[in-house]
Amino acid sequence: MATLRAATAATRTASRIIATTRPRVARAALPAAARQLNTINQDEISHFSRLSQHWWDETGEFALLHRMNPERVEYIRQKVALDPRTEPEWTFEGRHGDRARAEARGAGRWLEGKRCLDVGCGGGLLAETLARLGGDVVAIDASADNIAIARTHASADPLLPYVGDGDSGAPPSNVPGRLEYRHTSAEELRAAGETFDLVCSMEVLEHVDEPGEFLKCLGDMVRPGGDLVMSTISRTPLSQLLTITLAEDLLRFVTPGTHTYRKFVRPEELRRFVYADMGGHDVWEPISGAADIRTGEVGETQGIIYDPLGARWRLWPGAEGTWQKGLGEIVNYMYHAKKRA
Repeated sequence: MATLRAATAATRTASRIIATTRPRVARAALPAAARQLNTINQDEISHFSRLSQHWWDETGEFALLHRMNPERVEYIRQKVALDPRTEPEWTFEGRHGDRARAEARGAGRWLEGKRCLDVGCGGGLLAETLARLGGDVVAIDASADNIAIARTHASADPLLPYVGDGDSGAPPSNVPGRLEYRHTSAEELRAAGETFDLVCSMEVLEHVDEPGEFLKCLGDMVRPGGDLVMSTISRTPLSQLLTITLAEDLLRFVTPGTHTYRKFVRPEELRRFVYADMGGHDVWEPISGAADIRTGEVGETQGIIYDPLGARWRLWPGAEGTWQKGLGEIVNYMYHAKKRA
């Protein structure tokens, strides 16, 4: 009983932390439907709009995100593929110069038939990959500059199932999947009643106002039996040192001001918030073997760590509840929850 009371208290604390982390800033200029409940931080949007020209420079401002993308997609595959034991292993060979052969081979199109949403898509790094894997992808961003860059990049690739602004809504007939970019907010999309088999939001949670409302918005758009996948940064002294002090202030890998430490969310806070404020296990499936069944948490998290020697990111292994797993989640981590069918 004492353990249950402690877990309940921790859940309430996490709920308050996520629900009340809201700097006082002006709202973004979006349609009225979106402004009814708007989690967008205009300062953040302006910041990323200024950087929009650099999205597809693999050695520039977003180099680390380019390197992270293969591991993010592999994490999604592990959680979303119908049967990971029999599905062909997805490779990123198309991203590294042999895209035509990868497309012709047709292996690993494990998102075919699934409607996917990428919230905060930026220049389209993740969205393009999801579409190449056969997904029917809607990618949204609150920055018009980001969407413009994403559309320009997608339109230049004939092997990408991109639906342009003036098109009828169907991609090229010889290319599986579909990719559509929209300058809008998650709130407006939810208000329109749109739902998806897969909802993704990568490196966005730490940039929004009212993160609790943002999470609820994402959850509402996941269809029964669908998946919610996110990546974000934990609030720890090490994450502050690496992502702000070193990456921004000293080494200038990232433009200073990109991250705000108090907006980082710890893995346990995220899992407990989904349990306490997003329907808990009545709405979301318990993860087999995970601690969420007994601790009042929903979903599972996994650390993702940058290997400077190999110049790549790696998903960090570790069993639930072990110190190895906790160590891996001390800076960047992935999150997954599956909605009940």
